Amino acid sequence: MAAAPMILYLLYFVAVSSELAARAHGQVDTLGFISIDCGIPEGAAYADQSTRGLRYISDAGFTDAGLNAGVNPPYNIKGLADRYLTARYFPGSDGERSCYTLRPVTAGGRYLVRATFYYGNYDALNRLPAFDLHLGVNRWVTVNVTAPGAMYIYEAVVVSPADFFQVCLVNRGLGTPFISGLDLRPLQDEMYPDATVNQSLALLNFRRPAATYSFNRYHFWRPASTYRVFRYPFDPYDRLWQSYGDIDAWTNITSTTAVDVSNISSFHTPSKILWSAATPVNGTRIDFTWSSDSSINNDKTSYLLLLYFAEVQRLPSNALRRFDILVDNTTWNGSQGYSPRYLSAELVKRMVQGSSQHTVSLVATPDATLPPLLNAFEIYSVLPMTERATNDADAKAMMEIRKNYALKKNWMGDPCSPKAFAWNGLNCSYTSSGPAWIVALNLSSSGLSGAIDASFRDLKSLQYLDLSNNSLSGPVPDFLAQIPSLTFLDLSSNKLNGPIPAVLLQKRQNGSLVLRTGNNANLCDNGASTCEPENKIGKRILIIIAIVVPVAVATLLFLAAFLILRRMKNKQVTRTANNSRLPSPRERSNVFENRQFTYKELKLMTANFKEEIGRGGFGAVFLGYLENGSPVAVKMCSKTSQGDKEFSAEAQHLTRVHHRNLVSLIGYCKDKKHLALVYEYMHGGNLEDRLRGEASAAAPLTWHQRLKIALDSAHGLEYLHKACQPPLIHRDVKTTNILLSAELEAKISDFGLSKVFADDFKTHVTTQPAGTLGYLDPEYYNTSRLSEKSDVYSFGVVLLELITGQPPAVPVTGTESIHIALWVRQKLSMGNIESIVDPRMGGEYDVNSVWKVAELALQCKERPSRERPTMTDVVMELKECMELDVLHAMGYYSSAPSSTVNLSAASVDLQSDAQESDARQETALDLEQLGNASSTQLGPAPR
Repeated sequence: MAAAPMILYLLYFVAVSSELAARAHGQVDTLGFISIDCGIPEGAAYADQSTRGLRYISDAGFTDAGLNAGVNPPYNIKGLADRYLTARYFPGSDGERSCYTLRPVTAGGRYLVRATFYYGNYDALNRLPAFDLHLGVNRWVTVNVTAPGAMYIYEAVVVSPADFFQVCLVNRGLGTPFISGLDLRPLQDEMYPDATVNQSLALLNFRRPAATYSFNRYHFWRPASTYRVFRYPFDPYDRLWQSYGDIDAWTNITSTTAVDVSNISSFHTPSKILWSAATPVNGTRIDFTWSSDSSINNDKTSYLLLLYFAEVQRLPSNALRRFDILVDNTTWNGSQGYSPRYLSAELVKRMVQGSSQHTVSLVATPDATLPPLLNAFEIYSVLPMTERATNDADAKAMMEIRKNYALKKNWMGDPCSPKAFAWNGLNCSYTSSGPAWIVALNLSSSGLSGAIDASFRDLKSLQYLDLSNNSLSGPVPDFLAQIPSLTFLDLSSNKLNGPIPAVLLQKRQNGSLVLRTGNNANLCDNGASTCEPENKIGKRILIIIAIVVPVAVATLLFLAAFLILRRMKNKQVTRTANNSRLPSPRERSNVFENRQFTYKELKLMTANFKEEIGRGGFGAVFLGYLENGSPVAVKMCSKTSQGDKEFSAEAQHLTRVHHRNLVSLIGYCKDKKHLALVYEYMHGGNLEDRLRGEASAAAPLTWHQRLKIALDSAHGLEYLHKACQPPLIHRDVKTTNILLSAELEAKISDFGLSKVFADDFKTHVTTQPAGTLGYLDPEYYNTSRLSEKSDVYSFGVVLLELITGQPPAVPVTGTESIHIALWVRQKLSMGNIESIVDPRMGGEYDVNSVWKVAELALQCKERPSRERPTMTDVVMELKECMELDVLHAMGYYSSAPSSTVNLSAASVDLQSDAQESDARQETALDLEQLGNASSTQLGPAPR
């Protein structure tokens, strides 16, 4: 390149009039502008005189990656704008992302983003790079440097989805990414309404021979060598307007009076940019073209064309300027033609489709006496913002954690998106329409020190957190127990001290949290308010034992002697009297020990039974609200003998069972002929609706969420079978009777069919079979012998539904269905777990965990019932499945290929023809009368 053209090409935005007198701005946010000179030392700043003192600052406060460098001769020429004398570069490997985080910004605000690049052989290697530039999580352009002395300027109009905005450089393996300058300019809300959260506007990069730069925002002042670029203060938003260049066939006409811009949203104050217009010298038309933007490389690009018109001459009465506006030879403005208004600017815009060459023509109408004119124009490429960022709260929490622990790793930009750039140690949950959520965070062996950061509490969807093998100190904070989805917490091998919060210990005790705290020398695992190191505790225990044991022995000997003497004096006491006495009615627990409502109160609570949320054999269920606004479910009893019986049974059972995984009775109504039960409202609906996708606006359940629901439900059934006195068999376990909270905590409901054991020593009771086909235990149906294993059978069906997303009767043709257990066995006989897994999980699951649950589900359906596991066994197995899923999510191992994993031959031999024959016999009952439906019921209908 010749020296003179190169110098002309590189001189950047030289001030051209006396109006460009120097004026300094004291703070970066005086105008709300962020103006960054990349590569200058931290803390450095200066006022740019060509823009009347816009203040440029170092990029050190916006990124902690990269290195600084200055451009080398001969490219550091006199007259080059200061921001092009330095650069920040980001050495790294292919696929690495380096980001700037710009703040403060307003969430939902509209902004102009500008990035500038000038290689200038800053690395003295003369290797011209190519790399990608991203707006947040979406690709913007490819910066392809083809000359060391060329400037590359990219602008875009964006809507910030959060109160920060990120611009990222991505290494493509084609050279080291670098940047010279980065600007952010706030725009008015009504400007560029085509820019939304879902699409940005990238200023077209298409080089025109007469223009100096490739960006397509043009004014028509002449000569071009004088009025090269208008920016701030001529444009209050600091947009760059370059001259279209000197075209021999065009001249310009200029006003000396301000042009009114009140009719267009792109300008809010009068601007000299629109005071001049291009018009043909000897002709009746203006034509210009553009082609696709090679930096965007999108074959389906749409373009936004903005044309600005204002008549800048006072025309005599016999003169007429009227012209047609054609885009790709199609008339835009109809048959009447268009006449610009005198000194009043108007904006004409159009969306243009396709990436081939496009032509704009302004053609004088036959009756016109004057040729067309054009004051300015802009062309934007429309960029769909299809990648979904991490939700705002999670992203900000992770950035705080990164900053407070000085973590770098690959932790740049958005934590979860795009998937290819997700931060190391994170697992995210992605949906098709909403933001990503962080569900797992592994910071084991990351060199963390100091207290556990409070930002962890803002990760509301976090299920796994591993902080082990660090140097964390101080107490274990209570807020860890307030993370609603947390099921795994590893704090082992740190320097934590003091007591573990009681609520964490309680969660570990009830099985809702896997908690690891070992190898913290000064940490108490007993919830005591004070504790001491283990060696001191050991010494104290020895001292206590030495004192207490002799005293205890002497006391026991004394009591033994006393009791022997007393027994000898009372030989005539009858021992059976006390054993045979029954409790009096006063001593018995009141069946209705909860709140009693009147029918009038129920009508008020439910707004006269306005919203029905369910219906079954028992009756309709309505949404209601207590006086304090708490929602409740009001189950009205159908007035039948069977209804009375179910009402009494369910009321009695609910008043005596109290467990976090059983639905809670709030009260009842027994007002003349009106019977009702009032129980807690579960915002998440029932499991069947969630599995079938019938819950409105609900995302598909992840595998971890399904495991958690299974474990919650198993805990509830285990309580009924083992901890409830006397034991209780539910008899109607199914997905519609598993209710979910808003946080997807599962609770067993509908106890109308439940039966009580007389004592713990009975193995079964005899009763008329009742339940729902598809879930009903064949052994119970055939023998009328009911045991806890009948619930286990039903729960096995629920587990299969959780894995597959299929109903109990799986359609195989338009008229035929087979039971889900047989369907699963047939599919698994090929040894491929993916063939049965619900596709709505998107492949995000641990293969080993799913295999183990499938094996457990089929064991629950074994015949005879004595070979089925107990609910206690089921709980233990599901906990192990949860641990496998945890380990997988934390990246501790990779799941084995499904083709190499098989169910254990001891429990389920899928290759055995005899077993399959048994399975067909076992499911014959379930399929009888079932057809294509899965909700047919024996006994009372489902509620």
